[in-house]
Amino acid sequence: MNRFDVVKRPIDTEKLNRLRDRENKYGFEVALHASKTEVKQAVESLFKVKVLDVKTSIVRGKMRRIGRSEGMRPNWKKAIVTLKEGDAISIFEGK
Repeated sequence: MNRFDVVKRPIDTEKLNRLRDRENKYGFEVALHASKTEVKQAVESLFKVKVLDVKTSIVRGKMRRIGRSEGMRPNWKKAIVTLKEGDAISIFEGK
């Protein structure tokens, strides 16, 4: 799997902002079938940082309605990546 296919987009929430400031952890939406080692290698090669730990979870899609019809949002995978002390990812710092 290509590293650009593994990491889809960064996740920027208030909870992840606190984790980034306190524990140097960053969040990404990743491919549903990507393993932890694939996520680690992709983040290290894309952002030139040292990854210490990867935690993943599947986020279940929510029910949505438009008028009378109902549907489901798709499931997606979230990865929380812990970086080595002193490393940072610049796309999160540009606020």
